Amino acid sequence: MTEQDIESGRQNAIISYMTLIGVIVAYYMNNEEGKKSAFASFHIRQSLGLWLTFFALGYITGSFNSWLVTSSFYMFFAILFIYGFINALSRKAHPIPLVGAIYQRIFKNLGQ
Repeated sequence: MTEQDIESGRQNAIISYMTLIGVIVAYYMNNEEGKKSAFASFHIRQSLGLWLTFFALGYITGSFNSWLVTSSFYMFFAILFIYGFINALSRKAHPIPLVGAIYQRIFKNLGQ
């Protein structure tokens, strides 16, 4: 990724971490003709994977009747989202710990 690519895709990368709707908006903004950015695509894949995992595991975690389990779950995902968001802000393309490489493999065709 070049510095120009990072600068052009930084806004979309940041938007993608806001909500699941932010991922969709960032995806379509990144796919506009002539504006495709590998940096934004990287972060869109990361945030999409995080959001989908969050909702899938959140549904399962919600069935537990334990304050400790649910608060640990939210804390874990909050840290992962903050990590990805800070990477997008600081112009870095580091995968999210534990799951980032998996998301890149699963969504490899997204944004290319």
